[in-house]
Amino acid sequence: MTNGTSHNISYPAPGAHPFRRDEAKLASFVIVLFGATGDLARRKLLPGLAHLEQSDLTPDIRLIGTSLEEYTDEDFRELAREAIDSFGNHPFSEEEWDQFAAKVSYIPQSAGPEALAAAVAGREAELGAGVQRLHYLSVPPKAAESVITMLKEADLVDRSRVVMEKPFGTDLESAVELNKFVHETFGETQIFRIDHFLGKEAAQNILAFRFANGLFEPIWNRNFIDHIQIDIPETLGLDQRADFYESTGAYKDMVVTHLFQVMAFVVMEPPTALEPRAIGEEKNKVFRSMLPVEPACVVRGQYSGYREEQGVARDSDTETFIALKVGIDNWRWAGVPVYLRTGKRMAEGQRIVSIAFKEAPRTMFPPGSGVGSQGPDHLTFDLADSSKISLSFYGKRPGPGMKLEKLSMQFSTQETEYSDDVLEAYERLILDAMRGDHTLFTTAEGIESLWERSAQLLADPPPAKMYQQGTWGPNAIHQLIAPNSWRLPFERGWRDKKTP
Repeated sequence: MTNGTSHNISYPAPGAHPFRRDEAKLASFVIVLFGATGDLARRKLLPGLAHLEQSDLTPDIRLIGTSLEEYTDEDFRELAREAIDSFGNHPFSEEEWDQFAAKVSYIPQSAGPEALAAAVAGREAELGAGVQRLHYLSVPPKAAESVITMLKEADLVDRSRVVMEKPFGTDLESAVELNKFVHETFGETQIFRIDHFLGKEAAQNILAFRFANGLFEPIWNRNFIDHIQIDIPETLGLDQRADFYESTGAYKDMVVTHLFQVMAFVVMEPPTALEPRAIGEEKNKVFRSMLPVEPACVVRGQYSGYREEQGVARDSDTETFIALKVGIDNWRWAGVPVYLRTGKRMAEGQRIVSIAFKEAPRTMFPPGSGVGSQGPDHLTFDLADSSKISLSFYGKRPGPGMKLEKLSMQFSTQETEYSDDVLEAYERLILDAMRGDHTLFTTAEGIESLWERSAQLLADPPPAKMYQQGTWGPNAIHQLIAPNSWRLPFERGWRDKKTP
């Protein structure tokens, strides 16, 4: 089997709208969840699958969990119930739980490919003709190849889609090797490389905001935008993932697979249609246009105490923080810097995209008026589940004289009548994978382009600078962004909807 082979699976017609919900009814699915007892499965995937099954959004499904643990069906159902109760956002009645539990089973990976094939066949028989398969690989990258091999040996490739978790390689060579290996079994159209940041409503709202509004679309370029910031600090630490993190660090773990993907939504050219292939091609154009990441434009950091964490080398230079400046070498964005920052054990957990507009001349305003004193006008997207947008600008303070201050107009999805319709990121992406919609997933070409542009940094990374836990990173970040400044921490918080 080679790259591009369809394996008898059907996909949406070109031009099919990826955001519509009035599509033809989906075929039934057997979902095989690898790594079903892991942390991601407990926190996100099992509650998400339960909610999707509870809703009217998915077809009839059967869920087969598999992992290294020697669980019985009942053991796994108990784990699933605990996960849903602990991490789910939607209440389940006993009747609803019983309906979901009847569709859940488990088989240990030690049982081998034949046993897995038999379990899938049994569940498919319950669903009837036309059943599709979704294989979710919630496993470490080093285990992905063995899972792909198992699926091939179990003859579970036809009528299948496979969802893969990051990272997709650790450099260009490993990414090419991984893609080649996976393509020997699955066609590219069957592969869904997941980035949960793009599954958030606010990330998708960037596309709507940019391309649906005559107020903003004409000024979305180097003539009006001064710089862009994508800032995703985390308060979390390693969370018992030292082995994984030591081999990746913040750049490989977050920037390539998350921040650059969000950046592509912000800076890409208008697609010919809101459909997967058109959007994917525009994202790939962004990655091809991106200038190589220069070590001189990167600040790496490591939080104080990292080397004392269990599983971390005492002389480790792995970065737990990274800030960088990149450029997009095309007609729209030439000369506009894009600043990206992410790290662990930082002051706050945020998901912010900030567009800074060029400043107007100030000569008409008297000294001391306050114009420009709080930075340029900004358009800000909060990618958290509340999906907020803020437009800040200068306005006159009431009273005598010409005193200006920063004002803002803000919007949140929670303020609309559709707030209950917001899907959690993983729920949205699992549903899109069932639909065969690649809009919010990354491609082999895109990933390889990003690793290629990361080669200089990976070959000669600057030394990691220490920073204190609970801060915004090493002081060198201010020299990186000068003469501009970081938006976080905000000078004032988001306004919350006032309850009556």
